[in-house]
Formats: sequence, structure tokens, C-alpha cells
Amino acid sequence: MKKKLLVDLDYVICHPGFLKILNDFCGTNYKEEDFTDYIIDDVIGSQEKINAFYEYYIQQDGYKDAVLFEGAKDTLRRLNKYYDIYICSACVMFGAERKSAKLFKDKFEYLMREFDFIDPEKIIFTNSKNIFVADAQIDDRLPNLKGPVKVKLLFDAYHNKNISEEELQKNNVIRVYNWKDVEKILIN
Repeated sequence: MKKKLLVDLDYVICHPGFLKILNDFCGTNYKEEDFTDYIIDDVIGSQEKINAFYEYYIQQDGYKDAVLFEGAKDTLRRLNKYYDIYICSACVMFGAERKSAKLFKDKFEYLMREFDFIDPEKIIFTNSKNIFVADAQIDDRLPNLKGPVKVKLLFDAYHNKNISEEELQKNNVIRVYNWKDVEKILIN
């Protein structure tokens, strides 16, 4: 019987087009290095402009130009021999909850295009990732790694660099920097 592996999509498998869309909307040239937190609404300004951004964002396809992380596809293909892989990705945009359905569609179509070996029935869209029981989980957000999971891997990203090693140890989480690290830990 295979083990169960939960894998996040955004900033774990790929770079979504969020920052490009933000720059297009704001007329800016931000890079990931300009941020230390996942929440970047403060860059946009007023609530009115934030609402306008969400309206703009939801009309785009952030996965049309998504960039796969090096080694993600090959490593997931190898992991698929040992694990039942569940893609577990958040899709509800706070501030545009009722319009988030398009994100489900865009993410699903991207996954079907790039990962034909992942069973479509094992794609889960939820913002409540801590409810799942699994043997291993890979995510870029520490709060998502709070559930009953044996091996918890935090994929290094611009918005989690400030999390100390002490905090990771306290939460029984291992930071990984790339898919080679993931493979070393999950395939013995």
C-alpha cells in the first residue's frame, strides 16, 4: 500500500503568475525579493484599489505563464511510485470569495496540462489543509503544516524566509530548498 503525500501547487510546484499580474495592474516592476510576507495587499493601497485588483486578477489566468520549479515534475513522477499524491491547493481569494471559482478552473487545467500522471480525483482545492491525515506534506506556508502529518516539509519561498529554524523544529517541520531535497527526504 502506498503512503499518502499532500503537495501544494503555488510556490512549491510552480511560480504562479500572481506577481506579473500585480505588476501589470499597478504599473510596477516588483520582484519576489521585494517582499517578506505572503500578503501584499499593502502594496496596492486603498480598499477600493484592492477590490479593483481582485476584479482584474480574477479575469486573468495566472497559470498561463506559470513556471515549473526545476525538478518538480520529474521528482513528482518518481514519488508517484511510492506515494498516492494529492495536490492540495488553496483557491479561495479573500476579498473575492464569490469569484474564486475561476481560480479552481485555471489551477485544474494547469495541473491536467503539466501532470498527466496525477489522478484528477486526487486534486483537492481547499484553504483548510490542516484537516488532512497524511504520511508527508509539502507546503510553502507554515500554518498549512499544522495537521496530523508525519513528515512536514516547508518549501523555501520569499514569504517564509523569516521563519526561524527554532520555530520549524518546534513545529516538527523541515525546510527544503528544492526538489532534490524533497527527493532525498521522501525516497529512502
